[in-house]
Amino acid sequence: MNLITESTTIPRLLRNVVNHVHSEDNTFLIHKVKDSWEEISYKEVLDKSDAVSCYLLEMGIQKGDRCALIIENSPDYIYYDQGLQQIGAVNVSIYPTLSENEVEYILIDSGARTILVGNPYLFRKILKIANNCPNLQRVIPVFDDYEKSLVNTNLNAGVLSFKKLIEEGNSDISNFKAKLNVIREEILPSDLSSLIYTSGTTGIPKGVMLTHSNFVQNVLCCLEQIPVIDENETFLSFLPLSHVFERTATYHVCITKGCKIAFSQSLELLAKNMGEVRPTVMSCVPRLLERIHDKAMKNGTSAGGTKAKIFLWAIEIGKKNRQVLESGKKPNFILSMQHSLAEKLVFSKIKEKTGGRLKFMLSGGAALPKNVGEFFGNLGIKILEGFGLTETSPVMSVTEYHRQVYGTVGRIIPGIEVGIQDVETKEIISVQTHNTFDENFECSEGEVIVRGHCVMKGYWNKPEETAQVIDSEGWFHTGDVGRFYKGNLQITDRIKNMLVNAYGKNIYPTPVENTYLKSPKIEQLFLIGDKREYITAIITPSKESLQETFGMKEEFFQRPEQFIDDAEIVNWIAQDLKRLSTELAKFERIKSFLVKRNPFTIEEGEITPTLKAKRKVIEKKYASQINDLYLQTVESN
Repeated sequence: MNLITESTTIPRLLRNVVNHVHSEDNTFLIHKVKDSWEEISYKEVLDKSDAVSCYLLEMGIQKGDRCALIIENSPDYIYYDQGLQQIGAVNVSIYPTLSENEVEYILIDSGARTILVGNPYLFRKILKIANNCPNLQRVIPVFDDYEKSLVNTNLNAGVLSFKKLIEEGNSDISNFKAKLNVIREEILPSDLSSLIYTSGTTGIPKGVMLTHSNFVQNVLCCLEQIPVIDENETFLSFLPLSHVFERTATYHVCITKGCKIAFSQSLELLAKNMGEVRPTVMSCVPRLLERIHDKAMKNGTSAGGTKAKIFLWAIEIGKKNRQVLESGKKPNFILSMQHSLAEKLVFSKIKEKTGGRLKFMLSGGAALPKNVGEFFGNLGIKILEGFGLTETSPVMSVTEYHRQVYGTVGRIIPGIEVGIQDVETKEIISVQTHNTFDENFECSEGEVIVRGHCVMKGYWNKPEETAQVIDSEGWFHTGDVGRFYKGNLQITDRIKNMLVNAYGKNIYPTPVENTYLKSPKIEQLFLIGDKREYITAIITPSKESLQETFGMKEEFFQRPEQFIDDAEIVNWIAQDLKRLSTELAKFERIKSFLVKRNPFTIEEGEITPTLKAKRKVIEKKYASQINDLYLQTVESN
């Protein structure tokens, strides 16, 4: 029996599993150590979490104190977070990819007293800035042999290995166990659980204050919307736990239902890990699904001949079967027989590469191109899309398991209101809830606003910025443009992303960029055209496609020139742009473009950790080349 209510807090979720779902000896976490996957029981997680709590209590950490983590997904993250949560301390998770300046800002702004550090590279980064962070008292590396990095350093904060912290915490158990049990039960749903700093495409990062209630109610509502998740699932975790999406969609779901979490070794080894772990559920981002789609299409058709014909036939049969099922009917005998053959010849082989057990994948963080969602639907792999922001805990809507509308982000979750507000007049066009759902309802687009249990407590130490996004009636203004389509929420783009050309035409970049990203030749595409007469772009070609088509060696990508001016490569990309442009209005079509040698990166400050382009940064950084591009295009005409 699963006893969870709206008053449940994060640390009580895990204990509820042990008390009512699984025994403490059951496996909770799975991770790879050297060449083998090792299982970790609930008892070990609870014991190590208690040790963390006792050490921190001995150190003087109190309810409301902030403790930071800069670490990859791992069991250590779970031990530390649970140790924080059950004494009322606040988790400040920091993206490992952030710059030293950004990490320093977060540590100072949050007043973090401790930081858990995941690897030697991150440790050296923290050592450089630790003395600039006046509240920082402990730096805690989770790896061995960290002492050599301390040579010739003079730190104000103490350094203690995580292994030693667990040992010292265990020695304190007898002194703090009774106090720990009392503190855990005194934590309120309204208490702060986490500060998550928005990466932001502009401006200084802001610490989003999320409570235990924000997280717990969000996960309960998501599970109500997707009731097929049960205690037998195995989730494969690879998106960063420092981001609210993975925290809720994997970690919090698993400690609510009693599912296993397996940690992927890296993005590069994800495909291998999927085959080894054989997950039933996993969260992902659209770009991963796009890559799987591109690779499957390439593998299925590149050989040509009979093999390609069979592959394309199977995809078409899958499409027909999907459309019949989505209409609420059953496939006829002939289509059923054809689909069984397509499954045997094509679909089963693709599914086997994911481990062969996937119940569904949950896509979030950005818009999933409609054609990619439909492709997976044709294969019989469900992709559920969700939408939300860090400020909304994060989920506002998610696809129902039994009802798919491709190109939308699903039905509004229970207990909240989502409105569409006219961007110009500020008139609220429509307000929808979970209970008002009508699969035929549609409305015009505007800014998406939300009110209810998912909305953050506010921005840390920033009351003015909080007031700018949460109005007097409690509506949080997301900054996203969307509408309702067939009862589901559909997101168009960000208001700040909108381009207005020289003729006053409004252009939302995301749907245009997604149209061109259908090309397997293109890895990234950044649209330009605000206050300009026509659209241009910066395009990063697929490295794999360049190597296969032109035989490029690694040194080609190491050259200092940022842009490629090889006419053959430019024309090669232009072929796909011309073909895909027919899907767009004339004013949305790319007239000229630059070819960037290497992708936009987080390290260069060009994209956020959630892979959103920092528009102002990119336009400023490449202003000279962009201006030259427009001049060259004018001269050529």
